[in-house]
Amino acid sequence: MAADLLQCVVNKAHNQGLFELPIPSHEGADYPVIQYADDTILIMKASRRELFTLKGLLETFSQSTGLRVNYGKSCLVPLNMTNEKAQMLAGVFGCKIQSLPFTYLGLPMGTTKPRVEHYAPLMNRTERRLTTSNFLTHAGRLQLVNPILSSLPTYAMCSLQVPAAVLEYIDRARRHCLWRGSDTNAKMKPLVAWKKCCKPKKKGGLGIINLKSQNSALLLKHLDKFYNQKDVPWVKLVWSSYYSNGQIPHASTDKGSFWWRDILKLCDLFRGISSCTVGNGSTVLFWSDVSRINFLDYIHTQKTKKSQLQNFLQVTRWILNSTYLYLNKLIRNT
Repeated sequence: MAADLLQCVVNKAHNQGLFELPIPSHEGADYPVIQYADDTILIMKASRRELFTLKGLLETFSQSTGLRVNYGKSCLVPLNMTNEKAQMLAGVFGCKIQSLPFTYLGLPMGTTKPRVEHYAPLMNRTERRLTTSNFLTHAGRLQLVNPILSSLPTYAMCSLQVPAAVLEYIDRARRHCLWRGSDTNAKMKPLVAWKKCCKPKKKGGLGIINLKSQNSALLLKHLDKFYNQKDVPWVKLVWSSYYSNGQIPHASTDKGSFWWRDILKLCDLFRGISSCTVGNGSTVLFWSDVSRINFLDYIHTQKTKKSQLQNFLQVTRWILNSTYLYLNKLIRNT
């Protein structure tokens, strides 16, 4: 409720002309406020007047809700700004200056892809868990590996393509936990190859999660939201920014931020385990995507429904145009 109230207060100030949107957007868009529990990010223009206004609003918000803002724990992250101006704006709030990438909700946030050192908190948490494994049997260590050590990077893997070096570090910690306990200098050799340990129990393995495969599986949900054009802000932003001219994502060159390019690398995997429902055909490739659909059944279904005759004619016209373009290209190449 407090988060909704803060969003309403900031939106009202924006509608009254006290704040300007830092990024031009469509009319009626909310002011960019990102809030989870007591962690809040406000994206603003580098304007001293707007910062004074925001501080006044936050003081009013604190008095009305009893939730006070700790400016000592707050920070200002300048973008494309001189150091002198950043110091002046930070003095308005009395907060410190921080640079990209910074940590928000446990994840590194920045304009460039996070490096291995930015995942140091995750790697340190994994290593600290090894101290409790000395007094456990192999069966107990296996339980420590799967529900605890394997779940530590899940939150990061839901949002980011975690570097292979970080996953290898966590795998090494899981191997040590299973075979050597917390003593990383122990000379005990593994009893089973790690690749076999990651197989399901039905196939003779130990059922240990393969982190690389899990990372890809968790990121596939973003492609599901994207291709189905869910009512999510980032989905609308990506479609309008990169594919507004009728481009098909998996048939065009990769573009966008590092995060979106990492997601696009999973397109082939996603298309291999999903099927297409033909609508207007604007995001479907006839010779690769539609081949998974029984087109004869689709056309027969459209013929038997008078209310959908227009859809049938559109699809038929689309098939003929696609076939003509394909044959034309084939003739030119020969």
